[in-house]
Amino acid sequence: MAYNEQVKGRLDEIIIPHAVRSLASMNLIRDITITGATLKITLASTALDEYSQQWISEKIRESLVGLPDIKDIVIDYVDAKPAELNKIKHVIAVMSGKGGVGKSLVSSLTAVLLRRKGYEVGILDADITGPSIPKMFGTMERPGGSDSGLLPVTSKSGIEMMSINLLLPSEDEAVIWRGPLIGKAITQFWEEVLWGNLDYLVVDLPPGTADASLTIMQQLPVSGVIIVFTPQDLTAMIVKKAIKMCQKMDKQILGVVENMSYLYIPEIDKRIELFGKSNGNDMAKTANAPLLAQFPIDPQLASLCDSGDVERYDTEIMHQFGQSLLEALKEKQLI
Repeated sequence: MAYNEQVKGRLDEIIIPHAVRSLASMNLIRDITITGATLKITLASTALDEYSQQWISEKIRESLVGLPDIKDIVIDYVDAKPAELNKIKHVIAVMSGKGGVGKSLVSSLTAVLLRRKGYEVGILDADITGPSIPKMFGTMERPGGSDSGLLPVTSKSGIEMMSINLLLPSEDEAVIWRGPLIGKAITQFWEEVLWGNLDYLVVDLPPGTADASLTIMQQLPVSGVIIVFTPQDLTAMIVKKAIKMCQKMDKQILGVVENMSYLYIPEIDKRIELFGKSNGNDMAKTANAPLLAQFPIDPQLASLCDSGDVERYDTEIMHQFGQSLLEALKEKQLI
């Protein structure tokens, strides 16, 4: 057993091409056996093309050379579906019902906060017709993979991502699909992407309570939902529909986030509520969940998102959001 752990430790240092994660973190190590002087390592070939398999095999032999009493190293690959390998502890959906309120922003910041706390995190961009996650993280790298599955793209801080925009010829290419195709794409991102071992998968939902949201609520094991809204009464009315959808489908709401809550002008130390009086407390009461954050209109944040540097955002409000989010996750026993 101790010998196996030593081998696993060395294997954990081998990074998969394109994924920038280890064999262990992607859950590709299937078996390690020692028979006499022969060490046999069995790996899943999921999402690995022929070149990647050869490269990994060479790196394994290099890392294990010189092991005492081992004269031969045999490396085998077996077939497995991504869904069989993925071990995702918790799925957090970010929804609103209303477009343009900042769901993608809150999804990104949620993932960034959890990653900063040391958790393994991924983002599934379920907004198929309006994807923005890759832009905010500054990547247009195409996912690696093979006929057996896709490898998510990894951000600068180690957040896994999958978005339809990473698969299109250009980021401004339009996706003109009907509901069933959108639902199928979301299902494929869940079942055919090798996410590996994740503590949290954040799902950025599109607006509305129709096909895409139904697909996620019914087919993904959603652990909790974060509701995003802005102060306008019209937005509040529509967002309440999303809250009722969660309640009817028995999905627990972790909390609510009010975005574009105010504009702070430091020169006069004043908050201006551009879109009207805050609805934060009322929305929290409606959702029977805590108010996690009230994000201002922040030019710095907008600039970081436009330049693909959302992971660099670090303010007192972010720290407050992180603390409230962790408290909500602990209360729901999702930590």
